[in-house]
Amino acid sequence: MAERKKVGITGYGAYVPQHRIRVEEIARVWGTDAESYKKGLGLREKSVPAPDEDTITMSVEAARYALMRCSVDPRLIGAVYVGSESHPYAVKPTGTTLAEAIGATPDIHCADFEFACKAGSEAMFVALSVVRAGEMEYALAVGADTSQGAPGDALEYSAAAGAAAFIMGGEDLLAVCEATYSFMTDTPDFWRREYQFYPSHAGRFTGEPAYFKHILGAAEGILKKTGMKPTDFAWAVFHQPNGKFPQKVGKMLGFTQEQIEPGWLSPTLGNTYSGSSPMGLSATLDVAKPGDRILMISYGSGAGSDSFVWTVTDRIDEVRNAAPATRAMLEDHPRYVDYGTYAKFRGKIKKAE
Repeated sequence: MAERKKVGITGYGAYVPQHRIRVEEIARVWGTDAESYKKGLGLREKSVPAPDEDTITMSVEAARYALMRCSVDPRLIGAVYVGSESHPYAVKPTGTTLAEAIGATPDIHCADFEFACKAGSEAMFVALSVVRAGEMEYALAVGADTSQGAPGDALEYSAAAGAAAFIMGGEDLLAVCEATYSFMTDTPDFWRREYQFYPSHAGRFTGEPAYFKHILGAAEGILKKTGMKPTDFAWAVFHQPNGKFPQKVGKMLGFTQEQIEPGWLSPTLGNTYSGSSPMGLSATLDVAKPGDRILMISYGSGAGSDSFVWTVTDRIDEVRNAAPATRAMLEDHPRYVDYGTYAKFRGKIKKAE
């Protein structure tokens, strides 16, 4: 079999909204025990998008940061793929607006992806594939969401906002994609029908037969495919719907807390859905050293996981400081809001007709 073309990440960037709401503030309004959510979910606060922030605006910011970390002319980007479950329009693409905003040319392929929280890694997988196939020099993949949780629902404590963007190419790579592997089943743990504003979920069913089964399946598959083991990796990134799940699944697989720590953003970021594991990867790239291997595994309800093995190159030291670091954006001067402001920002309060 012919040797596969070497492809990977040429530039990366992330975006975190500045506003936050604390778990205690949500619990205060609904008369619930904040400590039970903090301990049970491993969450302290979450990001809140402002009224003028959505999946498109966050994707644009993340993509611009990705361009700052590479020398790619946006006119050479042949495809723009955006994965999200909160595209602003039901019928109108996110990708075309993003492509025009970053200065791409009209002769470009655009597609919006949906697969619950796995949509971002879907975009990454396809972007890598079209570059490897020689269809184009570069492709842009984004995972972004302004996720929603019904008022008073457990999801409201975690549903957050953020974006990560990756320019995939075959030259000047800062991280090489060594392997990919996907694992899927028909598991209805989380869903939202057309015309419904908030998603529904199957409670505890979202854990063992859903999240853990698929993360473990994707991890075991890619480790078998590559012949690697947890000690071969410097870092590991898992989808983080809360603060506890990625720690638990990492321990089940034999990874240490130190390997997970750089990409473990959910305690103060929340669950950014399609942006979750991609943002964990961007935060890990911010601290990774040349030669480090990174395992990244996404999860999307319905259900499935995509796994990737990345090997960091010497170029990371040249570009990482060209744009804001993910964790720096998360920690730098957050603006805390009360529940009323949060509800207004998120459209939970509707004007009378």
